[in-house]
Amino acid sequence: MSDERPTVPDPLGPVRDFINTYELGEPDEEHVGTPEALAAWLVERDLAPAGVTVSSAELARAHAVREALRAELHVHGGAAADDRARRTLDDAGRRARLELRFGADGVPRLEPARDGVDGALGRLLAAVAHAACDGSWDRLKACAADDCQWAFYDTSRNRSRTWCSMEVCGNRAKTRAYRARLSRS
Repeated sequence: MSDERPTVPDPLGPVRDFINTYELGEPDEEHVGTPEALAAWLVERDLAPAGVTVSSAELARAHAVREALRAELHVHGGAAADDRARRTLDDAGRRARLELRFGADGVPRLEPARDGVDGALGRLLAAVAHAACDGSWDRLKACAADDCQWAFYDTSRNRSRTWCSMEVCGNRAKTRAYRARLSRS
């Protein structure tokens, strides 16, 4: 995980933050491991109204959506697409009943017709759809380090960034590669 937090364009910030609610490491950290923790997280980010309740099944679905989104970020870094992850995201979109709505300003927006956790997950998926349209979605990536996988926004000119932090994950990967080359010689 990196403390490096480059600017993420709206509306991808909450998507990145949602993916990063689970941190791989020693030990792994789950920030939304209970229904109450997920409810508080969603309310804090205006994805759900105060008083929202979360069931154990909804918590499990939210975790599945989070990991499916992370799988998509790995695709942005060159990994093969994960059909199961994409089906999970498709199902979340159906559960949210995402609809195209025109605001008072005449701008079309994808919005969930459902409330609660399904609606909150739908808002995150709508943000992904918006980012896909403006070209910023493919810049959101997952760190290539197996023991990290932190979601980060690639601000490099050629979109080639691989690690969340060159100083931490990049340095560890390069050190391992160097040691492997030494052991072969």
